[in-house]
Amino acid sequence: MSWQAQLVLVLSALATMLFVLRLVRRRELRGKYSLLWLATGVAFFVLALVPGLLKWVSDLLGVGYPPAILFAIAIVFLLFVLVHLSWELTRLEDRTRALAEDIALMRSDAEEDS
Repeated sequence: MSWQAQLVLVLSALATMLFVLRLVRRRELRGKYSLLWLATGVAFFVLALVPGLLKWVSDLLGVGYPPAILFAIAIVFLLFVLVHLSWELTRLEDRTRALAEDIALMRSDAEEDS
């Protein structure tokens, strides 16, 4: 990996981690989600500082172009994020439906009492 690519990767990783920490500090991102993004930033930071690691992983997986591993990792990571967000959305929809049913029952009881 060229030193320019290493520099871009290091700066991108640091920028990502600083941005996530800023969002957590401002309470715009919950801690459980920030851990995922911080781990990603650390992983890319390590890959940038140890360029032989990317070559080793690409050799291990049989990939001829080591930077392609970064794209593969990014795609897999985004798929996991999408599945997790879909799971969270389903859970929140179920909770919203239950709350709406509870409110409807409470209103019905209040109308009967008056």
